[in-house]
Amino acid sequence: MNKIVTISREFGSGGREVGKRLADELGLGYYDKEIINEIAKETGMSEEYIQNISEKGIYPYSFQFAKSFAIYSGVQSNQTEILVAQTKVLKKIAEKGNCIIVGRGANAILKDYNTMNIFVYADMESKINRCHKKAKEDEKITNKEMEKKITSINNARKNFHKVISNEEWGDKRNYHLCINTTNVEIKAIIPPLAEYIEDWFGGK
Repeated sequence: MNKIVTISREFGSGGREVGKRLADELGLGYYDKEIINEIAKETGMSEEYIQNISEKGIYPYSFQFAKSFAIYSGVQSNQTEILVAQTKVLKKIAEKGNCIIVGRGANAILKDYNTMNIFVYADMESKINRCHKKAKEDEKITNKEMEKKITSINNARKNFHKVISNEEWGDKRNYHLCINTTNVEIKAIIPPLAEYIEDWFGGK
């Protein structure tokens, strides 16, 4: 049976690290930034632009207002094109099977596939600390500024999810497993987590 694991995550929770380490542990394909590259090929847009749209989010109101106000039409058109391309790319990846996909609304877009859906979260202090550790040496940002950035990106992810699904982003009822990485060394939890995933697919 093909194993497809999707990982949704709060910004700063370490979800990307969880995904990469799990992929290595389980010997599965890993897709994260590679998806942006494929969307860029599909749309002809730059990876930087697509990443910027992803961080700012695709908002439900932009689709509603675009019908009446010309100022929104260009943005709405690009968002729609990106979403269509993203759906196409994710389904191509899923059809190959045996992979871990980080973000991009994969849990909702691939709802008709046999996916195990994981949500990774943490408290704000832990997310701020993790973001500071991952930041570039020349990047100076206060805790308050970092919290604002984290909140903004997470809100964008939540709004994007509203566009593609009726299920609420981050609601534990919509995932097979939720992982709290607060004060947790991610490397240490990978072996038992990998075993749990193997058992989950084995029981299907």
